[in-house]
Amino acid sequence: MSLRWGLIGSGDIVRKRVAPALRDLDDSDFVAVCRGRAELAESFAKEFGARKWYPDAATLLADDEIDAVYIATPVNLHARHTIAAAEAGKHVLCEKPMAMNVRECDAMIAACRANHVKLGIAYYRHMYPAIAGIKRIIDAGEIGTVVMTQINAFEYFDPAPDHPRHWFTVKEKAGGGPMFDFGCHRLEILMDVFGPVRDVSSMVGNVAPFVRDVEDTAIAVLSFERGSYATLSVTHASNEPQDTLDVYGTLGSIHVAPLNRGEVRVRIGGVERVESLPPAANIHAPLIEEFMQAVAAGREPAVTGEMGRAVARLEERIYSAR
Repeated sequence: MSLRWGLIGSGDIVRKRVAPALRDLDDSDFVAVCRGRAELAESFAKEFGARKWYPDAATLLADDEIDAVYIATPVNLHARHTIAAAEAGKHVLCEKPMAMNVRECDAMIAACRANHVKLGIAYYRHMYPAIAGIKRIIDAGEIGTVVMTQINAFEYFDPAPDHPRHWFTVKEKAGGGPMFDFGCHRLEILMDVFGPVRDVSSMVGNVAPFVRDVEDTAIAVLSFERGSYATLSVTHASNEPQDTLDVYGTLGSIHVAPLNRGEVRVRIGGVERVESLPPAANIHAPLIEEFMQAVAAGREPAVTGEMGRAVARLEERIYSAR
C-alpha cells in the first residue's frame, strides 16, 4: 500500500532530492505541495508529478487523501508545521535541524505521540553505507580502541541579502550558523557511531568580515561516555571546501574524504585498504524509503524525534559552552 505524501516547502534541496524521491520511490504517492504563490505551487506540482497544489500548509493538512508530510520549511517553522500536521493525523518527516531549541523538539515529540503518528528527522547521512562500514570496522576491533575522531565541514557561504538562502544567516529563522545548519549532520553521525556525549567545550564566533547575526566558524570538542574524544570544525569562511571524517584507534585508523563520496580508507600496521561504499544517487531517497517502511510496519523510523532532540540538546551545549 502506498504512502500518500504532502510536501510543505519547495526550496533548492527539495527540488534536487526530496521531490524526486517522493515521485520516484516505490510505494510513494506524491499527492500535493504547498507554496505561498499559487502559480509557483502549480508549476512545481506539474514539474514533479504532484496531483494537487495549495497556497498554505493549513489547506494541505486538511486534505484527507494525505497520509504523511515532508516538512522542508525554514527551521523556525518546523515546530509549528509538525504540531499542526500531527493534530491533522499526518505522519511527519521533518528536515534537519529538527527545531530551534529543545523545548520545540519536546513539543513536536509530544504532539506526534498524542496523535499516534510517526516522527522522523531527515538526517539522511545516517543511511550512508560508509557510516555502516565505519561502525562495522570499529565493532570488529580492527583499529583497536578508538582514541579520537576528527571531522571538518567547510563550505564558503556569504549570500547577498536578496539571495534565496540568505535566511540561513538570520538567527531568528536559522537558529545558528554552520554548526547549526550542517554541523548537526555530523553531530548525529558522532552520536550514532559513538553513543552519548559526556562533556562539551567549544569556540563559536565570527572570524570573517561577513555581515550576519550567526557564527561563521565553530569548533566543538566532545568526550563520549564510552571514553573517546572528537573534534568537529565547521565554517562558512574557508575558501577550501572540506567534508572529512577521520577515526584514530590504538591499532589503526579510518579515513573518509569526502564523506559524501563514501571511499573508506582503513590503515592498519602500515597497510591500507579501500572500501568503496558510495551513497545512493539521490542521497535523501534511502531515508524517505526507510521512513515509509517504518510507517507501514508500525515501528519507529531509523532517525527518530528523540535523536533529533539529542542533536538539538548537544547544539545547545555547544553554543552555551563557548
